Amino acid sequence: MPAAGASVLLLRACLALLASPIYLLSFLGMWEPFCRKIFFPFILDKLSVIHDKKSKKHKQELFRNLPDFRGPSGALRLLEIGTGSGANFQFYPPGCRVTCTDINPGFQEGLARNMKKNEHLQFERFVVAAGEDLGQVPSGSVDVVVATLVLCSVSSVGSTLREVLRVLRPGGAFYFLEHVAAEHSSWRYFWQQVCYPTWKLVFAGCCLTRELWKDLEEAKFSELKIQHISVAMPWMPIKPHIVGYGVK
Repeated sequence: MPAAGASVLLLRACLALLASPIYLLSFLGMWEPFCRKIFFPFILDKLSVIHDKKSKKHKQELFRNLPDFRGPSGALRLLEIGTGSGANFQFYPPGCRVTCTDINPGFQEGLARNMKKNEHLQFERFVVAAGEDLGQVPSGSVDVVVATLVLCSVSSVGSTLREVLRVLRPGGAFYFLEHVAAEHSSWRYFWQQVCYPTWKLVFAGCCLTRELWKDLEEAKFSELKIQHISVAMPWMPIKPHIVGYGVK
């Protein structure tokens, strides 16, 4: 089926019409501030509850070997990119020293709540920064970097992965769980193409059709483990995911 055929364009137009108030606010420069400060933190907090339930077993398996990457001092220094409200904290081992980063400071209220719920961790600091620019984090200073549902919305996946490799110590690891493009011949990919422009606007730059496994394979990890999985999200075009980790 043609990915950008007339039917895709027609359905995109219909979806844009339904979302016309948002497009108007965007045109007037009012949507992005509202989205980042209020709408996106609120809606992501609600969606995270659903996604966490669906992906819990995958995260438990993914983070199971985190302690293997403790540094020479015995501590595990972990940097999370796009921490959001801290949904991953429950999976980190006791004593883990966590630095949180997010481009959106609007998440800090939910983040503070989850910090209080996870007293088994040692929280270092919160850094307002994009994944492509972690300049406030020294090179080779962390044992593990984590990104879940983040690479879909960074402006440059390649630049983000280069920053990940820079801040990791030699032998450190990058853990990821991300939604990705569906198989091109599938109906799911067809609907991803239909929803793409409006979805990206509504969900703060989230791209539905990134083939992130290719970016990870092109990055300079000495070892890379990737698994393609499905995380069923009702009525949402983000079922295909990848999960795994890469070693510097």
